[in-house]
Amino acid sequence: MSTDSKSDFSFSYEITTRWMDNDMFGHINNVNYYSFFDTVLNQFLIEEAKYNPHESPVIGLMIESSCRYMQALSYPDKLIGAFRVNRIGNSSVEYAVGIFKGSEETASAIGVLTHVFVDRQTSVPTPIPQAIRKVMQGAMKAQ
Repeated sequence: MSTDSKSDFSFSYEITTRWMDNDMFGHINNVNYYSFFDTVLNQFLIEEAKYNPHESPVIGLMIESSCRYMQALSYPDKLIGAFRVNRIGNSSVEYAVGIFKGSEETASAIGVLTHVFVDRQTSVPTPIPQAIRKVMQGAMKAQ
């Protein structure tokens, strides 16, 4: 299965680029892609899984991330951040976030990110809460 097409993702969200996202070469700077990934991932957790990051006794800590860039983007491009869950473990989950330029069907960048869920007070890994796990399972695509 290709991992570069919009159809390979379960959810999508609009991303607004800003003038300050561009670097001196006129491209969106690589650090901003990680901000886009984080925004899309958290938008999924908050909107779809009803996760409350301020009050939940369980939090997700990012333990690994990577990005593959295929096409440069720049302000004022209109972007779509597409989201899916690749793999779910007991306390960890691997996500993929594709960044797409407007209506294009092929990703300009793909991020792969791993969260480990931990107890907010002790930082000890803890099972992913069942309500969140159920929504994550619905965000998986066959691979």
